[in-house]
Amino acid sequence: MSTISQLDAIFKPKSVAIVGASTKTGTAGNDVVLNLVKDKFTGKIYPVNPKADEIHGAKVYKTIGDIPDEIDLAVLLVPAKVVNSVVTECKNKGVKGLVIISAGFKEIGGEGVEREKQLIELVHEANIPLIGPNCLGVINSNPAYNLNATFAPIMSLHGSLGFISQSGALCTSVLDYARARQIGFSKFISFGNKADLKETDLLEYMGNDPETNVIAMYIEDIGNAQRFIDIASKIFWEKGKPILCLKSGRSAEGAKAASSHTGSLAGSDAVYEAILKQSGVQRVDTISDLFDYAALYTSQPLPKGKNLAIVTNAGGPGIMTTDAAINAGLKLAELSKQTHDALVPVLPEAASLHNPVDVLGDAHSDRYKAALETVLNDPNVDMGVVVLTPQSMTDSDKCGEILPEVIKRIGKPTVGAFLGEELVSAGATALVNQGVPNYSFPENAVKALGAAARLVEMKSISQSERQFVQFKDIDVKKADSIIAKFLGNTKEKYLTQADCRALFECYKLPLLKSGIAKSAEEAATIVSGIGSKVVMKVMSADVIHKFDAGGVLLNIEGADGAKAGYEKIHANIAKNVPNAKIDAILIEEMAKEGEELIVGCNRDSLGPLMMFGLGGTLVELLKDVSFRFAPMWKITAEQMVREIKAFKVLDGYRGKPKRDINAIIDVILRLSAMVVNHPEIAECDINPLIVHAEGKGASVADSRVLLKAVNK
Repeated sequence: MSTISQLDAIFKPKSVAIVGASTKTGTAGNDVVLNLVKDKFTGKIYPVNPKADEIHGAKVYKTIGDIPDEIDLAVLLVPAKVVNSVVTECKNKGVKGLVIISAGFKEIGGEGVEREKQLIELVHEANIPLIGPNCLGVINSNPAYNLNATFAPIMSLHGSLGFISQSGALCTSVLDYARARQIGFSKFISFGNKADLKETDLLEYMGNDPETNVIAMYIEDIGNAQRFIDIASKIFWEKGKPILCLKSGRSAEGAKAASSHTGSLAGSDAVYEAILKQSGVQRVDTISDLFDYAALYTSQPLPKGKNLAIVTNAGGPGIMTTDAAINAGLKLAELSKQTHDALVPVLPEAASLHNPVDVLGDAHSDRYKAALETVLNDPNVDMGVVVLTPQSMTDSDKCGEILPEVIKRIGKPTVGAFLGEELVSAGATALVNQGVPNYSFPENAVKALGAAARLVEMKSISQSERQFVQFKDIDVKKADSIIAKFLGNTKEKYLTQADCRALFECYKLPLLKSGIAKSAEEAATIVSGIGSKVVMKVMSADVIHKFDAGGVLLNIEGADGAKAGYEKIHANIAKNVPNAKIDAILIEEMAKEGEELIVGCNRDSLGPLMMFGLGGTLVELLKDVSFRFAPMWKITAEQMVREIKAFKVLDGYRGKPKRDINAIIDVILRLSAMVVNHPEIAECDINPLIVHAEGKGASVADSRVLLKAVNK
């Protein structure tokens, strides 16, 4: 793992060597040198080309070894087949950081995969941090560096937004788009195949960068879920830096395309949704949203609540803004009597003094200013939006010039929605130049404000809530021995419901009274001992769907019922699954009335992924489930429960009793601890988990576990 100081060699170099520099205009090897020269890189520039003497006024060296001075950063643009030999030259030269723009690695498959493996071995052995290959490069627009080590046609503006992208081609569009919106970057990074430095390393660097206040990302996959969660959550909750993420591959087709783009292992979108939610990262759906939100977060304070005030010069757009605000989860602020009274002398008689405040179509900048200042000073208002349509009487230029002073002085997040193009362009530009974001449509404006309000809600999770639950009543060592006994010398082993019992007891999961019968007489004895109605289930590796095969009987009561049930299950299996071997019959007390849920875990390639949702036989049909990675905080488990559509059923829908939410959360957390402590647990399902009325707990009604041997 590269240290922060090592990455400074890439982002804050005093010297840059461009290996593969070219005299040919319009090539990447020429453009990188040109960018460093024209954007006035403050350090020394060393192009490397065995056949040239000078490129853009810089002296050219035949090899990197011929350069007489120390090299902080080497940018490689040579053909893929010679990259590794050049990296060896860089190692011998003592280069401190690498950016490999060259393509032709794992993204092409075949020999490219092997070439990238060798590259990784080389840079790790040399302890040189590497960005790339197959990337655009990096930018640090701080005037102290003016580093543009890319072949992008333009340099970024300097600002407080850090940008990380897995796609190089997207970056050029982003640079152009951001420049038009006057959004500047602290660091701008295209990391391509992430052979060495991953998104987590770059996130950590941005988190520690004092010039970066907001981080935006475009990613196609995540390499290590738990490391991402750990780093991102610290950046957001401890350092207070918002993180925005555009994660592509929502559809199966998109995920497949992402896999072929950089050779990444793109997984189910639900997996990434879980990672981002658990990290405090705000996911966006479009590039437009990414920069709509970033424009707000980098220029305005975050709101203290959801109450929005609208000042407009047109009734229709005011109504549209109101509808969009409600859809974005905001509330229309109820203006106080004092505010109403203060508006009377500054607005015409026909103006609306209620929110939205309509200053009318003939409003000049002075009326807009008076109305906005009065409204923003209302203690019931948390944020504002100024909607302006270009009427013939409207001096939008002047509005753009004077309104930012009011907004900054009062200190509540406020944005503009100057509607139109040519007629409002000067006013909109004046707003943006003074740090007030402007949006082409009111829907975009309030969507960004709604995102800010959600961000504040997420940020309000206290440190005490962001703690892992430590269970003192669990027995990890005993569970280890049980798992070892089940696995023996085998590579994997399915545990039946009866097998799961011993393991679950180690984690104090809420089990029902049960027993195993291998004869009708044993069944009678067990049922008599339980003393209540029971369910009888066949235990057989050959019977997959127990219900369908007649291998499950409900509401069995008394010794005679037990004997009859035992015989009936045997008869049903003999008829429906001929030649099936029956090991025994599991007898378990019938759970009290409740809702059927599912709690489970699958050890995804990114880590142990927990699932919660509506259970029973319809779980695969309804798919009303939520996901998070283990381990998790208590509040994370609570979010899982509240996230499913069926939560209303658990919360007392239409007169039904409220269910024991705390008992569900406890089961999720105990199962989460179990799968973290025992990596041999590859899969685990409790289905159904029956949750009873509030305060009455929950019951594990059925379960299965898949164990797989691991190398510890």
